[in-house]
Amino acid sequence: MNQPLDLPVDAVLDATGLNCPEPVMMLHQHIRDLPPGGLLKVIATDPSTRRDIPKFCVFLDHELVDQQEQAGTYLYWIRKKSA
Repeated sequence: MNQPLDLPVDAVLDATGLNCPEPVMMLHQHIRDLPPGGLLKVIATDPSTRRDIPKFCVFLDHELVDQQEQAGTYLYWIRKKSA
């Protein structure tokens, strides 16, 4: 199992208990509120986020720094694009 990523984050989005499409909709708003280059940690329990969040990052040109699964909880670290 991966160790938790020890990076300072600018914000945390706790989407536990929410199902598609809510986590990605909330992610869109939280990313919008971050400064360019800001790091957002997302905590989710919906398995569909394994597909949806990486696609979100590719589509909007944000960096998916890391993603992990820990006992049915999905963790994502997303860096907002700089420009």
